[in-house]
Amino acid sequence: MIELDETDRTILRALVRDATQSAGALGRKLGLSQPATWRRIRRLESAGVIKGRRLRLNAEALGFGVTVFLGVKLARKGQVSLEDFERAVSAIPEVQTVEHVLGLYDYRLRVVARDLSDFERVLRRRIMTLPGAGEVEANVLLSEERLPGPIG
Repeated sequence: MIELDETDRTILRALVRDATQSAGALGRKLGLSQPATWRRIRRLESAGVIKGRRLRLNAEALGFGVTVFLGVKLARKGQVSLEDFERAVSAIPEVQTVEHVLGLYDYRLRVVARDLSDFERVLRRRIMTLPGAGEVEANVLLSEERLPGPIG
């Protein structure tokens, strides 16, 4: 585990808010030079603290007005490999995330659809036909607030 000082934490908080900031702009806000800021960012990346930077798309602006979280229980544990299920479900374009979880369900999926009837089509024709798919529980997303999480 890497040792983080307060400057490292400040850099991480700033990048969580806006990962497009240049090292120079970020350094000016923190009173650091561009090279010093860049070295710190590279050190955090090399240590695995920063895993990457992602582009977040607005699904609604792209015509996907419904987001559903699905809990999926595999029907025949042991008969269908987890890898086969994960590979098949990951090939469905409407599935944004696949999480293998511990609890009532085996997987948690984040699925986007144009509307509820489109979601029903995705569920019936794509997800429920997957190898090993058993019980499902759907939770429709009403609103979302993303929080950055702790920066220890």
